[in-house]
Amino acid sequence: MMQYKGYVGKVEFDDGAGIFHGEVVGTRDVITFQADNVEELRKAFRDSVDDYLAFCAERGEKPNKPFSGRFATRIAPDLHRKANLAASEAGKSLNAWVSEQLESAVARAGIGNTGTTARKAKGRRRRTAKRESARQ
Repeated sequence: MMQYKGYVGKVEFDDGAGIFHGEVVGTRDVITFQADNVEELRKAFRDSVDDYLAFCAERGEKPNKPFSGRFATRIAPDLHRKANLAASEAGKSLNAWVSEQLESAVARAGIGNTGTTARKAKGRRRRTAKRESARQ
């Protein structure tokens, strides 16, 4: 994953074509980029975001922002009550407590700047270990 001006780019490598290609994720608009090497890929990503922002400005439109920092979720009333109690016991607002819990869950999942999760990596190691033991 790549980040620039709050936008995140997801990148894949096309071995047959020998190119990296990517797309900005988290927006309704389609923003893509590609390059032959990593240095050019970084530039292409930044250029695509800048071009998108300029295009929106020319048209007088607001660009899609990837994430506002606000989201609504529906949970069972009993869970809502329990979360509110836990927040109160921690001396925090429900929003602050939920945000803290989400940060903790994301960290446990191994989500970082690379966009790769530790859980995915563990799964790959387990599958590899199973294949190795099957061969023996």
